[in-house]
Amino acid sequence: MGPSPVRLFAMHVASVLWNRRQILIAALAIVAMIIHLVLRFGVKTDVMTFDWPLWIALGLGGMPLVGELTVKLFRGQFGSDLLAGISIVTSIILGEYLAGTLVVLMLSGGEALEEYAVRSASSVLQALAKRVPSVAHRRVQTRIEDVALDQVAVGDVVVIYPHEIAPVDGEVIEGRGVMDESYLTGEPYMMSKTPGSGVLSGAVNGDSAIVIRATKLAVDSRYAKIMQVMRESEQQRPQLRRLGDQLGAWYTPIAVALAIAAWVISGESVRFLAVLVVATPCPLLIAIPVAIIGSISLSARRGIIIRDPVVLERIDTCRTAIFDKTGTLTYGEPRLTEQIVAEGLDPSQVLSLVASMEQYSKHPLAGAITKAATRAGIALQQVHHISEPPGAGMTGQIDGRTVRITSRKRLADEHAGLIDQLPDQADGLECVVLIDDQYAATYRFRDEPRTEGASFIDHLGPKHQFDRVMLVSGDRESEVRYLAEKVGISEVHASQSPEQKVDIVRAETAQAPTVFLGDGINDAPALTAATVGIAFGSESDITTEAAGAVIMDTSLQKVDELLHISKRMRSIALQSAVGGMAVSVVGMLIAAAGYLPPVAGALTQEFIDVIAVANALRVALPPKALTDF
Repeated sequence: MGPSPVRLFAMHVASVLWNRRQILIAALAIVAMIIHLVLRFGVKTDVMTFDWPLWIALGLGGMPLVGELTVKLFRGQFGSDLLAGISIVTSIILGEYLAGTLVVLMLSGGEALEEYAVRSASSVLQALAKRVPSVAHRRVQTRIEDVALDQVAVGDVVVIYPHEIAPVDGEVIEGRGVMDESYLTGEPYMMSKTPGSGVLSGAVNGDSAIVIRATKLAVDSRYAKIMQVMRESEQQRPQLRRLGDQLGAWYTPIAVALAIAAWVISGESVRFLAVLVVATPCPLLIAIPVAIIGSISLSARRGIIIRDPVVLERIDTCRTAIFDKTGTLTYGEPRLTEQIVAEGLDPSQVLSLVASMEQYSKHPLAGAITKAATRAGIALQQVHHISEPPGAGMTGQIDGRTVRITSRKRLADEHAGLIDQLPDQADGLECVVLIDDQYAATYRFRDEPRTEGASFIDHLGPKHQFDRVMLVSGDRESEVRYLAEKVGISEVHASQSPEQKVDIVRAETAQAPTVFLGDGINDAPALTAATVGIAFGSESDITTEAAGAVIMDTSLQKVDELLHISKRMRSIALQSAVGGMAVSVVGMLIAAAGYLPPVAGALTQEFIDVIAVANALRVALPPKALTDF
């Protein structure tokens, strides 16, 4: 379980207040230094007179920071920001008040800069947050009242006016129209709505008002879950960020040791301060989290939701790729290849009835049926009511007839007497049509491999260092082999149960890091067992605990983009962190030799920090290309 929405909001408020405090301290330091310089070089008063603004800045801004860092010290947290506290105390002892105030500015300004950079990198999350409706139009009898989202209960009737955003998940009870559900994927995805159709929160209504019955609370709706997942991903600390803390743990004692050596060898205590000032604060503590958040933001803009930021670090190290079949290496959009209609029925009329219902469904076979009707020029009819419980098929009323679309297995369970009327089972997918509880037709489909499948599989080895590629599916051997030959996979496991898939993934993960791509529902156990689990397709439940990342746009190109985003993040983060540390070490050596006094050292380190953060922010900017196949 992740943090509750209330806790996430409290964390956000605390972060905002903390950032404002850092900004105030930084502003105080800047004002103090300006007044100090004016008094010193403009008015030219004595030392006691022109140092008082710096005393105020050190007292009101520096001492609280030193206190917080002292608490960290007693907790055994030896981060590089500890150097700032030592520098502030040392500057006061040595009477280097300007240098000490510069350190206060660096520490508070650096934290404010990090917060600003993280907000900039989180632009997608901010854009999503702005789209969340603040009220819902609840209908009570004949009256419509505007209420806060948290007051909407399951079962409440809510009106969605034209072009408004759906506030909660629900089911249409009145009205017909279309809704734009491309709020996250960026792809055009207009869905027809009629009584019985499901509505996703965050979807934009079309030109007609629609009345829905809420099926989930606002905090449990799909849109709220997407927001929660993205906020949680920002709060988590992947190994790359922990690596920054580890680097800071040994960087701090080295900097202190170098400062002491410079003091002892030269006999000048000011060199001790100069070395610490150059080393404070270390840019790695700012650059790495900025790079992580920037990559999460870039991924979201590309239709990839990062549930666990560790994915961004681990996926580039995976050496075995394991694919499910349907919807990953295939389009997940089967094509209607055969219509076997019961004797005495008109195939066109049956197709008209079935397609009229399927236009309101998101089932993978629905699109194939409606496209077949469009190609045949068949007119659709008005559906009066529709029902599609999960896994239970689809039922609707059309012109006084009850039309049922189901599977062979479910038909055997519910209408065993009709099974004998069905044709023999063949390769591929199928559905069974009943009209007024009488067998009407069997439709057969073939899910074709993706056109880019072969080139994508072929490039995984040379471009991303994958040693093995496997296809693991619960489908029949003939179907799986057909796909494997089309895309160029030689290692195939067919007719596998979810338990068998888990065993295979665990065995492979024990030998080398693995990435598993599945639909996020039936494959949840296998997704969990892999080093990196990726739920593929916009129908996946984004809140599943199994997947580390969710590809919203069903495209292998997006998988390749995730691989490149991960590799790019590691490269830029380490450039900023290690590069910044290296330059700081050079600066420390120059300061130890006496060529960089404390004030100049502080300005130099501030410049290093800005460059490191600016470089880390590059990760949020999409490059010219994120694919290489």
